[in-house]
Amino acid sequence: MTTNAGIRAYSQTAVDPERGHRIRLAGAWSLAVAAVVTIAVYGWDYYTLSALDRPYSPKHALLRPSGSIGIKLGMFGVGLFMIIYLYYFRKSWKWLMNIGKTRHWLDFHIVLGVTAPIIIAFHAAFKFRGIAGMAFWIMVSVALSGIVGRYLYSQIPRRLNAAELTWQELQEEQLALTHQLAVQKVFPAGNLVAAFHIPDIEMVKHKSAIGALLWMFALDIARPFRVASLRRHVLGFGGKLTTIGGLLPSGNHELESVVRTVKRQAMLSKRMVFLSRTQQVFQLWHVVHRPFSYAFVVLALLHIVTAMMLGYL
Repeated sequence: MTTNAGIRAYSQTAVDPERGHRIRLAGAWSLAVAAVVTIAVYGWDYYTLSALDRPYSPKHALLRPSGSIGIKLGMFGVGLFMIIYLYYFRKSWKWLMNIGKTRHWLDFHIVLGVTAPIIIAFHAAFKFRGIAGMAFWIMVSVALSGIVGRYLYSQIPRRLNAAELTWQELQEEQLALTHQLAVQKVFPAGNLVAAFHIPDIEMVKHKSAIGALLWMFALDIARPFRVASLRRHVLGFGGKLTTIGGLLPSGNHELESVVRTVKRQAMLSKRMVFLSRTQQVFQLWHVVHRPFSYAFVVLALLHIVTAMMLGYL
């Protein structure tokens, strides 16, 4: 069972320009997880104590918010947030605009945005009261909304330089992918239609912006299982076992070449259908995300100034 030579050539010559970025991003996530796990393991017997018992712990002088380690964790968390805001300044500072791609900056922005609240939680010893407590929960809201924003950003088709693709360019790419799938011989056409079935654009127009977002997210969750179903049509028992029912890539290069094209077709079709709704929600997200970010900065500065006045710094 073979595929068209054009598909094979496409698979062999395709270059992945994002591989280096993914490696660096994986390294950043690994460092973040390692830092959080190290602090959690070291302070587990302290953080799990009640507020009344903590002063009797030998680690209290170290891990309390004003302790020698606790205060450094606070400084570290604030430092992370200062780096996070470089993403906003990048749009105004020309020397930053020439460094890297916007999409890559956004990925590291998310890493720092998720890590910083956890580090601040350790600094506060999981006691969130007063101004510091308000700042923390606003910071958590900013982090969660940032994850949503990154998802929305990824749904708007762009070139590598972050410029949005025109509708004509999207249609041309979709046509090219459709042609590649039309000449493949691995799967019956009916199976492929089921694998990347996307709702009609008129159906999406009748959904609210949030409803369309949830529908789009559900399609993304379902896609790996649809692809797994495709693989199971080709793989034998051993292949199904090693790929965990088709969820993992197989060693069949021809099969995986078609699967990659199917996944690309499915994602592109989904983004085209939901494009107008995605742009609406993304604009709304900007309206909400930034004020929360600025509110956190104000409250964090108040907390730091108060701590300095009380002699904790």
